[in-house]
Amino acid sequence: MHLIIISIFILGYLAIAFEHSIKINKTATALLTGVFCWTVYILFGSDKHLITEQLTGHLGELSGILFFLMGAMTIVELIDAHDGFDIITTNITTLNKRKLLWIICFITFILSALLDNLTTAIVMVSLLRKLIDNREDRLFFIGMVIIAANAGGAWSPIGDVTTTMLWIGGQVSASNIIAKLIAPSLICLIVPLIIASFKLKGNITKSVLTPIKTGITLTLNERNIIFFTGLGGLIFVPVFKTITHLPPFMGVLLSLGILWVVTEMIHSQKDEEEKDALSVVHALRRIDVPSILFFLGILIAIAALQSTGQLATLAQVMNERIGNLNIIVPAIGLLSAIVDNVPLVAASMGMYDLTSYPTDSYIWEFLAYCAGTGGSILIIGSAAGVAAMGMERIDFMWYLKKIAWLAAIGYFAGALCYMLQEYIFYS
Repeated sequence: MHLIIISIFILGYLAIAFEHSIKINKTATALLTGVFCWTVYILFGSDKHLITEQLTGHLGELSGILFFLMGAMTIVELIDAHDGFDIITTNITTLNKRKLLWIICFITFILSALLDNLTTAIVMVSLLRKLIDNREDRLFFIGMVIIAANAGGAWSPIGDVTTTMLWIGGQVSASNIIAKLIAPSLICLIVPLIIASFKLKGNITKSVLTPIKTGITLTLNERNIIFFTGLGGLIFVPVFKTITHLPPFMGVLLSLGILWVVTEMIHSQKDEEEKDALSVVHALRRIDVPSILFFLGILIAIAALQSTGQLATLAQVMNERIGNLNIIVPAIGLLSAIVDNVPLVAASMGMYDLTSYPTDSYIWEFLAYCAGTGGSILIIGSAAGVAAMGMERIDFMWYLKKIAWLAAIGYFAGALCYMLQEYIFYS
């Protein structure tokens, strides 16, 4: 039974990694992998009732992640529908390449921590289309945006799906992950930025594009109200969890509910067509449901490995043969450049239990950093990279030649910073 489940998982994993080659959407593969793993488990298992209870227990934990993602994505879609992100784009006036690169990357770094790296990457790619006409310059900036988005998401409990998983799972606390990862994440961005600055000279050629959205009348007050209410609601989530001790998805649902009421109130006098395009209902239709289902499928598959004891066995073997977390965790981060970091972190959460490694142990923040930033080394290694690749049709080999080495230098510099920081201040 164990061999069959592991084989199904590996085949599913390979199909996800080579999604573009086999032309099968990774969401379909993830769902099939998850269902097949549990089907084999229950068919060969002796206690059907216990297995069903295990699945129900895992689903209860996973639903918190899924509802959190759904709520956060809806809020971001609503802000975008109200042109809220134009507040950022209209205030960037410099044409100098070096200055613009630093400005863009630090905006990305902060936004990614407040929102998430995927959404931020999408917003910043759209922004760069408006700012930079030359495609080669634009692609280089986008490559640096991917590094910045992943670095910014790593130190925030809501900035990256994997960090959110660790936060919701109780492996890290919001205050501790910010305190311990802000410096390594900054190093991960600043080192490549300094190197890249020497490669850039002159000014950009500014692009002139016509607005995408037409026919919807929005006042400045309406745009600002939705932007600051939505952004404030997302920032409030960690505070809500700290005060109430309720799961983060409850804070997101609270913020979404408040934003929903505000939206209905400020658009109450508009005609039905305009009101619908600016409503939460419309935003819900636009969120990336396939991504949510992908997380569901892969996390269920991981749960099957955890329930059958495979992850505990793997952890034991790694500890016995390697033993050093300073080698194991960065290796996991490098692996996340090849395959999706969500199942890697989910597997690690199953391998290292909270009894042996309690909340805020050394391993958890280090894992959040490595899994969050290691994916920048290859363009297919992170959600931000994949999104940018699709939007701008970035070639895999171009990214490998131009950006990967910068991302790798930043990754190892940040990892070294974390280890030194831990040795000096926390040992």
